[in-house]
Parts: sequence; C-alpha cells; structure tokens
Amino acid sequence: MPDIANTEQAQAWNGYEGTYWARNQDRWDAVNGGFNEPLLAAAAIGERDRVLDVGCGAGKTARLAARRAARGRVLGVDLSLPMLERARLTAAGEGVGNATFDHADAQVHPFESAAFDVAISRFGVMFFADPVEAFANIGRALRPGGRLAFICAADAGGNEWIRAMAVLRDHLPLGEFGAPGGPGMFSLVDPDRIRTVLSSAGFVDVSPVGVEAYGNWGRNAEEAADFLLDSGPGRHLTDQVDQGIRDRAREALVNRLRDHEERGAVRLRGTAWLVTASRPA
Repeated sequence: MPDIANTEQAQAWNGYEGTYWARNQDRWDAVNGGFNEPLLAAAAIGERDRVLDVGCGAGKTARLAARRAARGRVLGVDLSLPMLERARLTAAGEGVGNATFDHADAQVHPFESAAFDVAISRFGVMFFADPVEAFANIGRALRPGGRLAFICAADAGGNEWIRAMAVLRDHLPLGEFGAPGGPGMFSLVDPDRIRTVLSSAGFVDVSPVGVEAYGNWGRNAEEAADFLLDSGPGRHLTDQVDQGIRDRAREALVNRLRDHEERGAVRLRGTAWLVTASRPA
C-alpha cells in the first residue's frame, strides 16, 4: 500500500467522486481542456524530458505530455484508483507507451531524487493538507534547474460555473461553497500564498499568471445542470434535502444556465492561475 497523508481526499476520490470523474472523463476534459495548451506551453516539455504529472486523474495531460516527450517518459500519480484505471486503459487504447500511472500521494511519496526534468498539474495540487511539504517533496523529485508548471483555481467570482451554482443558495445548504481556504479547490486562489508556499518549499522564480478558458458543460441547460448536480459536491448538497427541494434547485440552475446556451453547448468561462517555478540550479 502507498504512503497516504491526505486520507480524507483519498477517501473522497476513491468513492463516488472518483468513480463519477472516471465515468465522465470525456466530459470533464471538455470542461477543463482549454487550459491544456497554456499549461504545456509553459512547461516547455522537450522530446527527451522526464515528466511528473501530479494529480493526473484519468490521464489526459499525462498523455499530451507523453506525446511531446516522445523519447522521454511520463509518470502520472493520483490518489484515485478509479481514475488511474481509466488513465491506463485510455493510454493503452491510444498507443501511448511512454506514460505510466501510479497510485501515490505526491505529498509523501518517496520519489527518486532528481528523477524528473519537469512536473506539471492541471487542477491537481490544491488538495494537499500540507502544501509546503507536498511541493518540497515534488521539488526533490526534480533535477537541479527542473521546472514546475501547474494550473490551479483562481478567485471563485471569475468562474461562471460557481456563479451559476450560487442560485442554489435559496434551496441547498451551500455554506461557504466557493470561499478560499484549504485543502480544497480554492486553497491557492491568493497569488501571494502561492509565492509563499512555493518559496517555502524551495522553489525560485515563482510566477502566477492569470489565464481563462471556456469549458463545454453540456449540450443544453438541462444536461449541464444534471452534470453539476451529480458531481461529488452537487450530490453532497442534494443528499441533504428532499426530492421536492431537489427539483426546485434543479429548475433554478437550469434557468440560470439558459443564459449560457450557445450553438448546441453550455459554455462557461473558467479562470485560473498558471504558475511556473524552478528548482534552484
């Protein structure tokens, strides 16, 4: 069994949430795929590079990185066994032979020292219980002068799906949904905190840059609303109320998402930080 420090996250991503993401990975890639090219361009992956993908999920960014590192190798690590299974099957089906996937908690996993040229992540580094420890561990896995590039959520107010979900406040116990804090989706929304965490972990040249991309959440408002409400956070909220309230909540969300229907898709703008840093040479 791997060393696991983030036990609550491991439980979540090996339960309903991980299964839901694995089953709907094509849809999640349609939501988040607009951030792939900025991430990979910033990572500047070379043909022979050794790449570590942290929180790789079902492996989309790892497979894209593997194609750029055609004579190198990629290791994707994640806490979620259902998503890793999907990652392995998809990589095999696409003939991506230089990407492997391990069940590991990047905060404490004993990576080989200086084994990688670059580490990447798309929305996979916001969930560490101890982010300084986690990034220090990732840093030790990079060679001197190695590069780090990741995408993490920016302020919730700039994300249209969060603003759409706000209409549920009259129906569901949203609480502080979307508020900064950690570990969680919005744990790194403050760029000063990003700089402090990475500097404390031993990185230099830390640079968070704001980026945005539109994601496709479904063919219409009904499909997008069901997708949001069936996700882990949505299911957690709807499980706390009766069917009548669930129906009213869904209706409110559908009506809110109507404004974003465009040519057979619901397109919502997402905002993020694209963060680059280096291990000292």
